[in-house]
Amino acid sequence: MGFHTFPTERAEALRDPSRYRFCSREELLESLPTGPETIVADLGSGTGFYTDDVAPFVGTLYAVDVQDEMHEFYREHGVPDGVELVTAEVASLPFDDGELDGAFSTMTHHEYASDDSFEELARVIGPGGRLVTVDWSRDGDGESGPSLDERFSLDDATDQLEAAGFTAESTRQRPETFHLVARR
Repeated sequence: MGFHTFPTERAEALRDPSRYRFCSREELLESLPTGPETIVADLGSGTGFYTDDVAPFVGTLYAVDVQDEMHEFYREHGVPDGVELVTAEVASLPFDDGELDGAFSTMTHHEYASDDSFEELARVIGPGGRLVTVDWSRDGDGESGPSLDERFSLDDATDQLEAAGFTAESTRQRPETFHLVARR
């Protein structure tokens, strides 16, 4: 992934419920396709914090992370049924064309943002599928998350996805983060 990856020695911090102040389970679920046959990927799944929240509402959830150590941490806490751990970069996903009904990333867009990644997401998310992105905003105050120079603005992220063939359905700028739902 891009600028950096989260330090694995701080993995426990990714399971902190105070993260819901940036994106609640309900906000994420209302934006994603759900159902017993639905296939979704969590991009930059880390310790599975949000993966655990989404898994009961979809048929298959791929927890994608570039760091094997994060998957090991997740295994120690228990991986729910229907979740498959995938070690891969977003720019090189091991999925068939159009295999995914949707994907989401929470606080990781800035780590994988590249033309190759966006093209890969356009390849693996089927027509009509949704990509939900919640990330640290360049327009935030920088008190939480990565430094401002590692972040993207909501407009930048929207432009990146639209250049790859997505259409922005919903955008929300918040004090420290943005929420973007794009349809393939």
